[in-house]
Amino acid sequence: QVQLVESGGGLVQAGESLRLSCAASGSIFSPNVMGWYRQAPGKQRELVTSITTGGGANYADFVQGRFTISRDNAKNTVYLQMNSLKAEDTAVYLCNVKWADRAGHVYDYWGQGTQVSVSS
Repeated sequence: QVQLVESGGGLVQAGESLRLSCAASGSIFSPNVMGWYRQAPGKQRELVTSITTGGGANYADFVQGRFTISRDNAKNTVYLQMNSLKAEDTAVYLCNVKWADRAGHVYDYWGQGTQVSVSS
């Protein structure tokens, strides 16, 4: 069984920074993609950013230049450095890891989420 545990959320003022961490444990196969999603009250879950085992990353337009994703493959941990936070970044941030086996079956796991609240 795979478990993802996020940490680092909290309440900050607009313009400040936070760093989220997500530690994955269990039978995790490589290569895989680890990512951060977020869900605000009354809104759909949306992809913030993701990163492959090889380090290739992509970002949603709304965080370009402000957020940076990184990972430590040896620790199965992914990080999200969030700078210049805005009130609209307020949401529960969820960690995700996914991979596909040789048969094409996709394995997809989620953490419980960590709350990020930004006051304006």
